[in-house]
Amino acid sequence: MLKSIFIIFSYQLIGEVIQKIFELYIPGPVIGLILLLLTLRFVKNLGNDFFQQHIEGDLIRNSEYILSHLPLLFVPIGVGVVMHITDLEENLLEVLAIIFLGTILTITVTALMMDKLQNPKKKRV
Repeated sequence: MLKSIFIIFSYQLIGEVIQKIFELYIPGPVIGLILLLLTLRFVKNLGNDFFQQHIEGDLIRNSEYILSHLPLLFVPIGVGVVMHITDLEENLLEVLAIIFLGTILTITVTALMMDKLQNPKKKRV
């Protein structure tokens, strides 16, 4: 378990370092997640059975365990929103527009990605 947690946090740290060095607007943990995904995909293509049996299985189990406690991570966000409620009231229209557009964009990108992943050989017109 410690090995997979170490791998996850290492990729998060690498993502944070890349984000700070290149001053990117993408959060470091997202960069780390993308790098981890690329690493897993690359190793899987190489056919490394040892990695798939030991590391990948542990990563999946521990990731599922961490995700099972994901609702706990929303508590600090809720507290932060309540602390800054006056700022939200002053910029209510902008905040609602960003939430609305972000939701529409997220749903659209997710739908397109799911369609592409589920039908990889489908011809595009």
